Amino acid sequence: MRKIRGGRTELIRCEGGLPTRNSRDAMINGMCASVRLAMIWVLVGLGTGCTAGQDGGWILEPTPDRNVLLITVDTLRADALGVYGGAAATPHLDTLARSGALFTSAHAHAVVTLPSHTSLLTGQYPFEHGVRDNTGYRVADQARTLAERLQARGVATGAFVGAFPLNRRFGLDQGFDVYDDRLPETTSAVDFALPERRADAVVTEALDWIERQSGPWFGWVHVFDPHAPYRAPEPFLSTYASDPYAGEVAWTDAALGPLLAALDGAGRPTLVIVTADHGESLGEHGELTHGIFAYESTLRVPLIVAEVRPGATPPTRGVQRSGQARHVDVVPTVLDALGLEPDPSLPGGSLLPLIAADDADPRPAYFEAMTPFLSRGWAPLRGVLVGRDKYIDLPIEERYALDIDPQEQHNLAAADRSRTDTLAAILRSFDVAPPARPGAEPDDVVARLRALGYVSAGSTSDRTSHTEDDDPKRLVDLDRQLHEAGEAYARGRRDEAVAGFQRVIARRPDLAEAYRHLAYVYWHSGRAREAISTLEQALARGLTQREIQIKLGLYLAETGQAARAIPLLEGLPAPDNEALNALGIAYGQAGRLVDARRSFERALEFDDSSGLTLQNLATVQLRAGDLQGAEATFRRALAIDDRLAGAHTGLGVVLARRGRLPNAFAAWRRAVAIDPPDLNALFNLTVELFAAGQVDEARRHGERFVRIAPPALFAEDIARIRALLAGGRL
Repeated sequence: MRKIRGGRTELIRCEGGLPTRNSRDAMINGMCASVRLAMIWVLVGLGTGCTAGQDGGWILEPTPDRNVLLITVDTLRADALGVYGGAAATPHLDTLARSGALFTSAHAHAVVTLPSHTSLLTGQYPFEHGVRDNTGYRVADQARTLAERLQARGVATGAFVGAFPLNRRFGLDQGFDVYDDRLPETTSAVDFALPERRADAVVTEALDWIERQSGPWFGWVHVFDPHAPYRAPEPFLSTYASDPYAGEVAWTDAALGPLLAALDGAGRPTLVIVTADHGESLGEHGELTHGIFAYESTLRVPLIVAEVRPGATPPTRGVQRSGQARHVDVVPTVLDALGLEPDPSLPGGSLLPLIAADDADPRPAYFEAMTPFLSRGWAPLRGVLVGRDKYIDLPIEERYALDIDPQEQHNLAAADRSRTDTLAAILRSFDVAPPARPGAEPDDVVARLRALGYVSAGSTSDRTSHTEDDDPKRLVDLDRQLHEAGEAYARGRRDEAVAGFQRVIARRPDLAEAYRHLAYVYWHSGRAREAISTLEQALARGLTQREIQIKLGLYLAETGQAARAIPLLEGLPAPDNEALNALGIAYGQAGRLVDARRSFERALEFDDSSGLTLQNLATVQLRAGDLQGAEATFRRALAIDDRLAGAHTGLGVVLARRGRLPNAFAAWRRAVAIDPPDLNALFNLTVELFAAGQVDEARRHGERFVRIAPPALFAEDIARIRALLAGGRL
């Protein structure tokens, strides 16, 4: 019997720091749609019939009869919008701001996507809701989101998100009737990329949902496009060739135009709130993107509060407010605007009084940047804003007077110890203890890994104190080196990438991220033994993060060492979608198909929209001989994401075994078109096309297979294909 290879199980990961755009221009809607959107202006009645505020400007009166639209633009600096003086042409958001309230001193509480959005939707600080980073955390079931509050009052709720950090598996879907997070899960370098979809695709889905609503609704629309790397569709790419970040911002504004225009036909007034989860450093303070520091370039965000009243005359003028506004104020503002009772348990307050009359109340705001602490072992960053005074608690303390030093160039921490100590005391009034790594306590993790032979006695990377050498200001150049190594890999310079990651490890042996990325480059260069050795070295040095364990478990399983992988993965605390997928793969490689199926089914409980998990489940069904079930599950996976090459490959195997060989050929060709290095599809096409007499095409696929397949993993298959090419038969 000829050997036909099924789709290999895969995992998609969400790791920060080294972004590579994911074939975005090939996704939903093309260049023509982009150009068309760029020409649309918001021709709607913006404003209210409310009386003027204290200074004669716009105010917002509470009323229950209105919709609510929350728009969050990922990685949007406040000073990027035209209305804030930015370089990007943003007519739609500018028009909205000039008809409502524009806040010039609005701040986030975290500088990465998931923690920041969790604060926006729960009204809690990160140390209250417990989500401190993009990976390893999930919003607690007992958390109460804005969607849950409004859903309980009969309001329809819908969310439409543009990137993987907000996937439902992380728990922010609580309270939403519809949570549209359908994203492409295919990428050639998932360690260095975040799956996303373009803003116009997100807006299209949101508009379809809004048009179907007959009663009041709450919609959340998240667009990801300004996130690095900055490659806007044309004509924005060319127009902003010298400032690609501004091009992304201008494109995003154009894509949001139809969404804002549609509110004129919504049937009732719509409260619109626009903000960002965080900004972008763009090289300021030595930081290329975001996530390390909490300077104003990443902590300060735009905030617009306005109302669209169908057919209403726009107000004479909006208002600009300089009082402190915070993400924790958004939920109380919505409750107040709808005439609902305030929740005294929330730390924030409604912004309606500030809109009516600019308030000089300092409104202290807590903030943090925990990703470098959690993923790199650097010192945790925490701080507080009181009016225009800003204090950052690090081994090298920082204090800035933002009114005279908005660029934060002059550290005043030592200049006036009395003021610095006062701000430090205010910070201590918050619960500012740094978080433990997600999962079990470190001692439990280390003990288990020691029993498996990975960690020697006394090895641990957990730090109870930090020195100036751990201050991110002293280490930010390492972040640049990580970016440069990741970019080298993306451009095909693998040896350069390896050398770059090795240099980072040599300088900072406790930087787990560098080990993960180095192992990834080794693995995808066919150097499986070195990939595994790199991760084992990380564990031996006490870097016990679950990401290290999961990746090592996968690599062991894929190289026939499932017996070592299974205990490593079974012991992971608080299993989530990612851990369960990895464990299912290891079970499958060990021939424990019942356990594998059960693991993938549990993973789907965390995220039933994951095409990759469905692909994994279908592969197990195929191996168990359940051809009907496998075909149905592969098709479910492809209905979610038609660019899952592995699902096309697996479906082709099913079709071939069911006697539908022409359809199988089509499925395998589709897999290769999506992912040219899909070795399973290439193998199957070579073998079956030779058998069907289509020798020329078979030879092309076979020669490519032999040329690119890593011998360490495919030695037997390479020999079989070479024999076929030489003699025309296996």
